[in-house]
Amino acid sequence: MGKVTGFLEIDRQDRKYLSAGDRMRNYREFVIPLDDASLKRQAARCMDCGIPYCHTGCPVNNQIPDWNDLVYNSGWEEAARNLHSTNNFPEITGRICPAPCEEACTLNLDDAPVTIKTIECAIADKALEAGWVAPQPAQSKTDKRIAIVGSGPAGLAAAQQLARAGHDVHVYEKHSRPGGLLRYGIPEFKMEKHIIDTRITQMEAEGVTFHTNVHIGVDTDPGELEKDHDAILLAGGSEFPRDLPVEGRDLEGVHFAMDFLTQQNRRVSGEALGNVEPITAGGKHVVVIGGGDTGSDCIGTSFRQGALSVTQLEILPRPPEHENKALTWPHWPAKLRTSSSQAEGAERDWSVMTTKITGKDGKVKRLGCVRVDEDMKPVEGTEFELRADLVLLAMGFVHPVHEGMIETLKVELDPRGNVAADELDYQTSRKKVFTAGDMRRGQSLVVWAIREGRQAARAIDAFLMGSSDLPR
Repeated sequence: MGKVTGFLEIDRQDRKYLSAGDRMRNYREFVIPLDDASLKRQAARCMDCGIPYCHTGCPVNNQIPDWNDLVYNSGWEEAARNLHSTNNFPEITGRICPAPCEEACTLNLDDAPVTIKTIECAIADKALEAGWVAPQPAQSKTDKRIAIVGSGPAGLAAAQQLARAGHDVHVYEKHSRPGGLLRYGIPEFKMEKHIIDTRITQMEAEGVTFHTNVHIGVDTDPGELEKDHDAILLAGGSEFPRDLPVEGRDLEGVHFAMDFLTQQNRRVSGEALGNVEPITAGGKHVVVIGGGDTGSDCIGTSFRQGALSVTQLEILPRPPEHENKALTWPHWPAKLRTSSSQAEGAERDWSVMTTKITGKDGKVKRLGCVRVDEDMKPVEGTEFELRADLVLLAMGFVHPVHEGMIETLKVELDPRGNVAADELDYQTSRKKVFTAGDMRRGQSLVVWAIREGRQAARAIDAFLMGSSDLPR
Protein backbone atom coordinates (compact mmCIF):
# COMPACT_ATOMS: atom_id res chain seq x y z
CA MET A 1 0.00 0.00 0.00
CA GLY A 2 1.44 3.36 -0.96
CA LYS A 3 5.22 3.20 -0.94
CA VAL A 4 6.52 0.01 0.65
CA THR A 5 9.12 1.84 2.74
CA GLY A 6 7.19 5.12 3.01
CA PHE A 7 6.40 4.78 6.72
CA LEU A 8 10.14 4.40 7.41
CA GLU A 9 11.23 7.35 5.27
CA ILE A 10 8.51 9.97 5.67
CA ASP A 11 7.44 11.76 8.85
CA ARG A 12 3.81 12.49 9.62
CA GLN A 13 2.75 15.93 8.39
CA ASP A 14 -0.77 17.20 9.01
CA ARG A 15 -2.76 20.29 8.13
CA LYS A 16 -2.04 23.48 10.06
CA TYR A 17 -4.31 26.23 11.35
CA LEU A 18 -4.35 29.95 10.84
CA SER A 19 -3.04 31.66 13.97
CA ALA A 20 -5.58 32.16 16.75
CA GLY A 21 -5.39 35.92 16.31
CA ASP A 22 -6.34 35.65 12.64
CA ARG A 23 -8.97 32.93 12.83
CA MET A 24 -10.90 34.43 15.77
CA ARG A 25 -11.81 37.51 13.72
CA ASN A 26 -14.46 35.68 11.72
CA TYR A 27 -16.48 32.47 11.47
CA ARG A 28 -14.78 30.98 8.42
CA GLU A 29 -12.91 27.68 8.31
CA PHE A 30 -9.24 28.13 9.23
CA VAL A 31 -7.61 24.78 8.38
CA ILE A 32 -4.78 25.16 5.83
CA PRO A 33 -4.89 22.21 3.38
CA LEU A 34 -1.78 20.32 2.33
CA ASP A 35 -0.65 20.61 -1.28
CA ASP A 36 -0.90 17.60 -3.60
CA ALA A 37 2.79 16.71 -3.28
CA SER A 38 2.55 16.62 0.51
CA LEU A 39 -0.65 14.59 0.37
CA LYS A 40 1.02 12.07 -1.92
CA ARG A 41 3.89 11.74 0.55
CA GLN A 42 1.48 11.25 3.44
CA ALA A 43 -0.47 8.61 1.54
CA ALA A 44 2.84 6.84 0.88
CA ARG A 45 3.13 6.21 4.63
CA CYS A 46 0.22 3.75 4.58
CA MET A 47 1.67 0.35 5.46
CA ASP A 48 1.03 -3.04 3.96
CA CYS A 49 0.18 -4.13 7.49
CA GLY A 50 -1.75 -7.29 6.60
CA ILE A 51 -4.76 -6.51 8.79
CA PRO A 52 -5.80 -2.87 8.22
CA TYR A 53 -6.86 -1.98 11.75
CA CYS A 54 -7.95 1.43 10.49
CA HIS A 55 -11.05 -0.41 9.24
CA THR A 56 -11.98 -1.33 12.82
CA GLY A 57 -12.07 2.36 13.71
CA CYS A 58 -14.18 3.47 10.73
CA PRO A 59 -17.94 2.90 11.14
CA VAL A 60 -18.70 3.54 7.45
CA ASN A 61 -16.16 0.93 6.31
CA ASN A 62 -14.00 3.30 4.29
CA GLN A 63 -11.44 1.35 2.24
CA ILE A 64 -8.62 3.46 3.61
CA PRO A 65 -5.52 1.61 2.34
CA ASP A 66 -7.04 1.45 -1.15
CA TRP A 67 -7.56 5.17 -1.57
CA ASN A 68 -4.25 5.95 0.12
CA ASP A 69 -2.58 3.87 -2.58
CA LEU A 70 -4.59 5.64 -5.29
CA VAL A 71 -3.57 9.08 -3.98
CA TYR A 72 0.07 8.02 -3.85
CA ASN A 73 -0.22 6.99 -7.51
CA SER A 74 -2.12 10.20 -8.44
CA GLY A 75 -5.36 8.32 -9.08
CA TRP A 76 -7.49 11.03 -7.53
CA GLU A 77 -10.70 10.43 -9.49
CA GLU A 78 -10.68 6.70 -8.78
CA ALA A 79 -9.91 7.49 -5.13
CA ALA A 80 -13.00 9.71 -5.07
CA ARG A 81 -15.15 6.92 -6.54
CA ASN A 82 -13.82 4.50 -3.95
CA LEU A 83 -14.40 6.92 -1.09
CA HIS A 84 -17.96 7.71 -2.15
CA SER A 85 -18.77 4.02 -2.43
CA THR A 86 -18.81 3.79 1.37
CA ASN A 87 -19.40 7.37 2.53
CA ASN A 88 -22.05 9.72 1.15
CA PHE A 89 -20.47 12.85 2.61
CA PRO A 90 -16.69 12.48 2.99
CA GLU A 91 -16.13 16.25 2.83
CA ILE A 92 -18.16 16.44 6.06
CA THR A 93 -16.46 13.58 7.91
CA GLY A 94 -13.12 14.93 6.65
CA ARG A 95 -13.85 18.07 8.64
CA ILE A 96 -15.73 17.08 11.79
CA CYS A 97 -15.11 13.39 12.42
CA PRO A 98 -12.65 12.84 15.32
CA ALA A 99 -10.91 10.19 13.19
CA PRO A 100 -11.12 6.95 15.20
CA CYS A 101 -9.47 5.40 12.12
CA GLU A 102 -6.23 7.21 12.98
CA GLU A 103 -6.31 5.94 16.56
CA ALA A 104 -6.62 2.42 15.09
CA CYS A 105 -3.81 2.90 12.55
CA THR A 106 -0.87 0.57 13.10
CA LEU A 107 1.50 3.53 12.94
CA ASN A 108 -0.32 5.02 15.92
CA LEU A 109 1.60 2.52 18.03
CA ASP A 110 4.43 5.05 17.55
CA ASP A 111 2.09 8.07 17.86
CA ALA A 112 2.46 8.88 14.15
CA PRO A 113 -0.62 7.50 12.36
CA VAL A 114 -1.29 8.09 8.69
CA THR A 115 -3.10 11.41 8.19
CA ILE A 116 -6.25 9.58 7.10
CA LYS A 117 -8.72 12.36 7.86
CA THR A 118 -6.66 14.94 5.97
CA ILE A 119 -6.35 12.70 2.90
CA GLU A 120 -10.06 11.88 3.00
CA CYS A 121 -10.98 15.57 3.10
CA ALA A 122 -8.58 16.36 0.25
CA ILE A 123 -10.07 13.61 -1.95
CA ALA A 124 -13.61 14.82 -1.26
CA ASP A 125 -12.83 18.50 -1.82
CA LYS A 126 -10.96 17.75 -5.05
CA ALA A 127 -13.87 15.64 -6.28
CA LEU A 128 -16.33 18.48 -5.68
CA GLU A 129 -14.07 21.09 -7.26
CA ALA A 130 -13.37 18.93 -10.32
CA GLY A 131 -17.02 18.10 -10.92
CA TRP A 132 -16.60 14.38 -10.29
CA VAL A 133 -19.52 14.41 -7.85
CA ALA A 134 -22.62 14.43 -10.05
CA PRO A 135 -26.25 13.53 -9.31
CA GLN A 136 -27.03 9.84 -9.70
CA PRO A 137 -30.77 9.66 -10.34
CA ALA A 138 -32.33 6.22 -10.47
CA GLN A 139 -32.71 4.72 -13.93
CA SER A 140 -36.16 3.44 -13.04
CA LYS A 141 -38.66 4.43 -10.36
CA THR A 142 -40.60 2.30 -7.93
CA ASP A 143 -44.09 3.21 -6.78
CA LYS A 144 -42.95 3.44 -3.15
CA ARG A 145 -43.13 6.68 -1.18
CA ILE A 146 -40.88 7.11 1.87
CA ALA A 147 -40.90 9.80 4.57
CA ILE A 148 -37.71 10.65 6.46
CA VAL A 149 -38.12 12.77 9.59
CA GLY A 150 -34.94 14.74 10.25
CA SER A 151 -32.31 15.98 7.82
CA GLY A 152 -29.16 15.41 9.83
CA PRO A 153 -26.43 13.06 8.58
CA ALA A 154 -28.47 9.89 9.19
CA GLY A 155 -31.54 11.22 7.42
CA LEU A 156 -29.55 12.65 4.51
CA ALA A 157 -27.54 9.46 3.97
CA ALA A 158 -30.68 7.34 4.01
CA ALA A 159 -32.51 9.74 1.69
CA GLN A 160 -29.74 9.69 -0.89
CA GLN A 161 -29.47 5.90 -0.88
CA LEU A 162 -33.22 5.36 -1.13
CA ALA A 163 -33.62 7.91 -3.93
CA ARG A 164 -30.88 6.17 -5.90
CA ALA A 165 -32.84 2.93 -5.46
CA GLY A 166 -35.75 4.58 -7.26
CA HIS A 167 -38.05 5.44 -4.37
CA ASP A 168 -39.97 8.70 -3.97
CA VAL A 169 -38.22 10.16 -0.90
CA HIS A 170 -39.57 13.06 1.16
CA VAL A 171 -37.44 14.58 3.94
CA TYR A 172 -39.21 16.58 6.66
CA GLU A 173 -37.16 19.13 8.61
CA LYS A 174 -38.50 21.33 11.43
CA HIS A 175 -36.01 24.13 10.73
CA SER A 176 -35.97 26.47 7.74
CA ARG A 177 -33.04 24.75 6.03
CA PRO A 178 -31.93 21.09 5.79
CA GLY A 179 -28.89 19.76 7.59
CA GLY A 180 -29.95 19.08 11.16
CA LEU A 181 -27.08 19.33 13.61
CA LEU A 182 -24.67 19.81 10.71
CA ARG A 183 -26.29 23.20 10.03
CA TYR A 184 -27.73 24.12 13.43
CA GLY A 185 -25.17 23.26 16.07
CA ILE A 186 -21.75 22.82 14.46
CA PRO A 187 -20.08 26.23 14.11
CA GLU A 188 -19.18 27.58 10.69
CA PHE A 189 -15.50 27.79 11.64
CA LYS A 190 -15.51 23.99 11.77
CA MET A 191 -17.63 23.50 8.66
CA GLU A 192 -19.02 26.18 6.39
CA LYS A 193 -22.61 25.56 5.38
CA HIS A 194 -22.18 25.84 1.61
CA ILE A 195 -20.85 22.29 1.91
CA ILE A 196 -24.31 21.10 3.00
CA ASP A 197 -26.00 23.20 0.31
CA THR A 198 -23.93 21.49 -2.39
CA ARG A 199 -25.13 18.07 -1.25
CA ILE A 200 -28.74 19.21 -0.92
CA THR A 201 -28.63 20.42 -4.53
CA GLN A 202 -27.21 17.07 -5.63
CA MET A 203 -29.89 15.14 -3.73
CA GLU A 204 -32.71 17.26 -5.14
CA ALA A 205 -31.41 16.44 -8.63
CA GLU A 206 -31.55 12.77 -7.62
CA GLY A 207 -35.23 13.09 -6.75
CA VAL A 208 -35.25 13.84 -3.00
CA THR A 209 -37.95 16.33 -1.95
CA PHE A 210 -37.21 18.48 1.11
CA HIS A 211 -40.02 19.90 3.25
CA THR A 212 -38.68 22.53 5.67
CA ASN A 213 -40.41 24.32 8.55
CA VAL A 214 -42.44 21.15 9.11
CA HIS A 215 -42.28 19.88 12.69
CA ILE A 216 -43.70 16.37 12.72
CA GLY A 217 -45.63 15.75 15.91
CA VAL A 218 -46.08 19.45 16.60
CA ASP A 219 -47.72 21.00 13.53
CA THR A 220 -48.12 17.80 11.49
CA ASP A 221 -49.76 14.56 12.66
CA PRO A 222 -47.27 11.66 12.38
CA GLY A 223 -50.23 9.32 11.99
CA GLU A 224 -51.17 11.04 8.74
CA LEU A 225 -47.56 10.80 7.62
CA GLU A 226 -47.69 7.06 8.24
CA LYS A 227 -50.88 6.72 6.19
CA ASP A 228 -49.48 8.66 3.24
CA HIS A 229 -46.17 6.79 2.95
CA ASP A 230 -45.11 3.19 2.49
CA ALA A 231 -42.35 3.55 5.10
CA ILE A 232 -41.11 6.16 7.58
CA LEU A 233 -37.59 6.62 8.90
CA LEU A 234 -37.26 8.46 12.20
CA ALA A 235 -33.88 10.23 12.12
CA GLY A 236 -34.55 13.19 14.38
CA GLY A 237 -31.46 12.89 16.53
CA SER A 238 -31.00 12.96 20.30
CA GLU A 239 -32.06 16.45 21.35
CA PHE A 240 -33.19 16.22 24.98
CA PRO A 241 -30.31 17.89 26.86
CA ARG A 242 -28.96 16.90 30.24
CA ASP A 243 -29.88 19.65 32.71
CA LEU A 244 -28.20 20.97 35.86
CA PRO A 245 -30.69 20.77 38.75
CA VAL A 246 -29.05 23.19 41.18
CA GLU A 247 -30.12 26.33 43.00
CA GLY A 248 -30.06 29.32 40.64
CA ARG A 249 -30.59 27.32 37.44
CA ASP A 250 -33.43 29.66 36.46
CA LEU A 251 -31.30 32.83 36.61
CA GLU A 252 -30.97 34.91 33.45
CA GLY A 253 -27.76 34.01 31.63
CA VAL A 254 -27.90 30.24 32.18
CA HIS A 255 -28.60 28.45 28.91
CA PHE A 256 -28.31 25.12 27.16
CA ALA A 257 -25.32 25.04 24.82
CA MET A 258 -27.33 24.21 21.72
CA ASP A 259 -29.56 27.27 22.15
CA PHE A 260 -26.41 29.39 22.15
CA LEU A 261 -24.77 27.63 19.19
CA THR A 262 -27.82 27.51 16.93
CA GLN A 263 -28.45 31.22 17.43
CA GLN A 264 -24.97 31.96 16.14
CA ASN A 265 -25.51 29.65 13.15
CA ARG A 266 -28.56 31.72 12.28
CA ARG A 267 -26.70 35.01 12.68
CA VAL A 268 -23.96 33.88 10.34
CA SER A 269 -26.44 32.67 7.71
CA GLY A 270 -28.60 35.79 7.99
CA GLU A 271 -31.64 33.99 9.40
CA ALA A 272 -33.94 35.70 11.88
CA LEU A 273 -33.69 34.49 15.47
CA GLY A 274 -37.44 34.71 16.01
CA ASN A 275 -39.06 35.44 19.34
CA VAL A 276 -36.25 34.15 21.53
CA GLU A 277 -33.91 35.78 24.01
CA PRO A 278 -30.61 36.63 22.27
CA ILE A 279 -27.69 34.80 23.86
CA THR A 280 -24.28 36.41 23.35
CA ALA A 281 -20.89 36.17 25.05
CA GLY A 282 -19.51 39.58 24.10
CA GLY A 283 -17.92 41.38 27.07
CA LYS A 284 -18.77 38.53 29.46
CA HIS A 285 -17.01 36.00 31.65
CA VAL A 286 -18.27 32.68 30.27
CA VAL A 287 -18.34 29.32 32.03
CA VAL A 288 -18.97 26.22 29.95
CA ILE A 289 -20.05 23.18 31.95
CA GLY A 290 -19.14 20.02 30.04
CA GLY A 291 -15.85 18.96 28.49
CA GLY A 292 -16.93 17.44 25.18
CA ASP A 293 -17.19 18.65 21.59
CA THR A 294 -20.28 20.76 22.23
CA GLY A 295 -18.50 22.54 25.07
CA SER A 296 -15.50 23.11 22.81
CA ASP A 297 -17.77 24.63 20.15
CA CYS A 298 -19.17 26.99 22.80
CA ILE A 299 -15.62 28.11 23.61
CA GLY A 300 -14.70 28.97 20.02
CA THR A 301 -18.01 30.75 19.47
CA SER A 302 -17.67 32.73 22.72
CA PHE A 303 -14.20 33.97 21.81
CA ARG A 304 -15.39 35.05 18.37
CA GLN A 305 -18.24 36.97 20.00
CA GLY A 306 -15.76 38.83 22.19
CA ALA A 307 -15.90 37.03 25.55
CA LEU A 308 -13.60 38.45 28.23
CA SER A 309 -12.75 34.96 29.49
CA VAL A 310 -13.93 31.39 29.01
CA THR A 311 -13.62 28.61 31.59
CA GLN A 312 -14.57 25.03 30.83
CA LEU A 313 -15.48 22.67 33.67
CA GLU A 314 -15.52 18.88 33.49
CA ILE A 315 -16.80 16.63 36.28
CA LEU A 316 -14.57 13.74 35.18
CA PRO A 317 -10.91 13.60 36.26
CA ARG A 318 -8.20 14.98 33.99
CA PRO A 319 -7.29 12.21 31.52
CA PRO A 320 -3.68 11.10 31.05
CA GLU A 321 -1.44 12.93 28.57
CA HIS A 322 -0.75 9.65 26.73
CA GLU A 323 -2.62 6.38 26.62
CA ASN A 324 -1.14 2.95 27.32
CA LYS A 325 -1.08 1.53 23.78
CA ALA A 326 -0.78 -2.04 25.02
CA LEU A 327 -4.14 -1.65 26.78
CA THR A 328 -6.09 0.56 24.39
CA TRP A 329 -4.92 0.19 20.78
CA PRO A 330 -6.66 -0.09 18.31
CA HIS A 331 -9.65 1.25 20.26
CA TRP A 332 -10.48 4.88 21.01
CA PRO A 333 -8.44 5.80 24.10
CA ALA A 334 -9.18 8.14 26.99
CA LYS A 335 -6.40 10.73 26.82
CA LEU A 336 -6.01 14.47 27.07
CA ARG A 337 -7.06 16.17 23.87
CA THR A 338 -6.99 19.90 23.18
CA SER A 339 -9.29 21.22 20.46
CA SER A 340 -8.47 24.25 18.34
CA SER A 341 -11.12 26.21 20.28
CA GLN A 342 -9.67 25.24 23.65
CA ALA A 343 -6.24 26.31 22.40
CA GLU A 344 -7.58 29.80 21.71
CA GLY A 345 -7.29 30.70 25.39
CA ALA A 346 -9.81 28.77 27.48
CA GLU A 347 -9.11 27.80 31.06
CA ARG A 348 -9.92 24.15 31.69
CA ASP A 349 -10.57 22.45 35.00
CA TRP A 350 -11.40 18.83 35.82
CA SER A 351 -13.07 16.96 38.69
CA VAL A 352 -15.35 19.93 39.33
CA MET A 353 -19.03 19.76 40.30
CA THR A 354 -21.27 22.81 40.18
CA THR A 355 -23.29 23.08 43.40
CA LYS A 356 -25.14 26.36 42.98
CA ILE A 357 -25.54 29.41 40.79
CA THR A 358 -25.88 32.83 42.37
CA GLY A 359 -26.85 36.16 40.88
CA LYS A 360 -28.00 39.71 41.34
CA ASP A 361 -31.18 41.33 40.05
CA GLY A 362 -32.14 37.99 38.51
CA LYS A 363 -28.93 37.66 36.48
CA VAL A 364 -26.17 35.11 36.98
CA LYS A 365 -22.99 36.42 38.63
CA ARG A 366 -21.13 33.52 40.21
CA LEU A 367 -20.85 29.75 40.17
CA GLY A 368 -20.39 27.71 43.33
CA CYS A 369 -18.18 24.67 42.75
CA VAL A 370 -16.55 21.83 44.65
CA ARG A 371 -13.92 19.29 43.64
CA VAL A 372 -14.94 15.63 43.49
CA ASP A 373 -13.09 12.36 43.94
CA GLU A 374 -13.00 9.43 41.50
CA ASP A 375 -16.44 8.35 42.70
CA MET A 376 -17.89 11.80 41.92
CA LYS A 377 -18.24 12.53 45.63
CA PRO A 378 -17.56 16.10 46.86
CA VAL A 379 -14.24 16.56 48.64
CA GLU A 380 -14.74 18.51 51.85
CA GLY A 381 -12.86 21.79 52.03
CA THR A 382 -12.39 22.18 48.23
CA GLU A 383 -15.27 24.59 47.62
CA PHE A 384 -14.59 27.60 45.39
CA GLU A 385 -16.41 30.16 43.28
CA LEU A 386 -16.07 31.39 39.71
CA ARG A 387 -17.20 34.66 38.21
CA ALA A 388 -19.82 34.02 35.52
CA ASP A 389 -21.94 36.36 33.39
CA LEU A 390 -22.96 33.56 31.02
CA VAL A 391 -23.22 29.86 31.87
CA LEU A 392 -23.56 27.35 29.04
CA LEU A 393 -24.70 23.81 29.84
CA ALA A 394 -22.93 21.37 27.50
CA MET A 395 -23.37 18.13 29.42
CA GLY A 396 -24.61 15.99 26.58
CA PHE A 397 -28.02 14.67 25.57
CA VAL A 398 -30.12 12.11 27.40
CA HIS A 399 -32.34 10.78 24.60
CA PRO A 400 -34.56 12.03 21.75
CA VAL A 401 -37.44 14.35 22.57
CA HIS A 402 -40.40 12.11 23.40
CA GLU A 403 -43.08 14.79 23.36
CA GLY A 404 -44.91 14.99 20.07
CA MET A 405 -43.91 12.51 17.37
CA ILE A 406 -42.57 9.63 19.49
CA GLU A 407 -45.41 9.74 22.01
CA THR A 408 -48.02 9.94 19.24
CA LEU A 409 -46.59 7.01 17.30
CA LYS A 410 -46.25 4.99 20.54
CA VAL A 411 -43.08 3.28 19.36
CA GLU A 412 -41.25 1.23 21.97
CA LEU A 413 -38.22 2.75 23.68
CA ASP A 414 -35.05 1.11 24.95
CA PRO A 415 -33.99 1.41 28.62
CA ARG A 416 -32.12 4.66 27.86
CA GLY A 417 -35.15 6.31 26.28
CA ASN A 418 -34.05 5.92 22.66
CA VAL A 419 -36.35 4.53 19.97
CA ALA A 420 -35.88 0.76 20.09
CA ALA A 421 -34.63 -1.02 16.95
CA ASP A 422 -31.78 -3.39 16.16
CA GLU A 423 -28.87 -2.92 13.73
CA LEU A 424 -30.14 -5.52 11.27
CA ASP A 425 -33.53 -4.22 10.13
CA TYR A 426 -33.72 -0.86 12.00
CA GLN A 427 -37.46 -1.52 12.37
CA THR A 428 -39.34 -0.10 15.34
CA SER A 429 -42.29 -1.73 17.09
CA ARG A 430 -44.47 -0.29 14.31
CA LYS A 431 -44.12 -2.28 11.11
CA LYS A 432 -43.77 0.62 8.66
CA VAL A 433 -41.65 2.80 10.95
CA PHE A 434 -37.86 2.57 11.07
CA THR A 435 -35.25 4.57 12.99
CA ALA A 436 -31.54 5.36 12.66
CA GLY A 437 -28.82 7.63 13.95
CA ASP A 438 -28.78 9.29 17.36
CA MET A 439 -32.53 8.74 17.77
CA ARG A 440 -31.79 5.01 17.87
CA ARG A 441 -28.28 4.72 19.30
CA GLY A 442 -28.11 7.85 21.45
CA GLN A 443 -25.70 10.77 21.19
CA SER A 444 -22.86 9.74 18.90
CA LEU A 445 -20.60 10.76 16.02
CA VAL A 446 -21.49 11.98 12.54
CA VAL A 447 -19.75 8.97 11.03
CA TRP A 448 -21.98 6.60 13.00
CA ALA A 449 -25.05 8.54 11.85
CA ILE A 450 -24.02 8.14 8.20
CA ARG A 451 -23.43 4.43 8.70
CA GLU A 452 -26.83 3.94 10.32
CA GLY A 453 -28.58 5.99 7.63
CA ARG A 454 -27.04 3.82 4.91
CA GLN A 455 -27.87 0.58 6.68
CA ALA A 456 -31.42 1.69 7.47
CA ALA A 457 -31.88 2.60 3.80
CA ARG A 458 -30.96 -0.94 2.79
CA ALA A 459 -33.35 -2.34 5.41
CA ILE A 460 -36.21 -0.15 4.17
CA ASP A 461 -35.49 -1.02 0.53
CA ALA A 462 -35.54 -4.73 1.37
CA PHE A 463 -38.75 -4.29 3.40
CA LEU A 464 -40.51 -2.60 0.48
CA MET A 465 -39.07 -4.61 -2.42
CA GLY A 466 -38.29 -8.01 -0.91
CA SER A 467 -34.54 -7.63 -1.45
CA SER A 468 -32.00 -4.83 -1.84
CA ASP A 469 -28.86 -4.14 -3.81
CA LEU A 470 -27.94 -1.17 -1.63
CA PRO A 471 -24.70 -1.63 0.34
CA ARG A 472 -24.62 -1.83 4.10
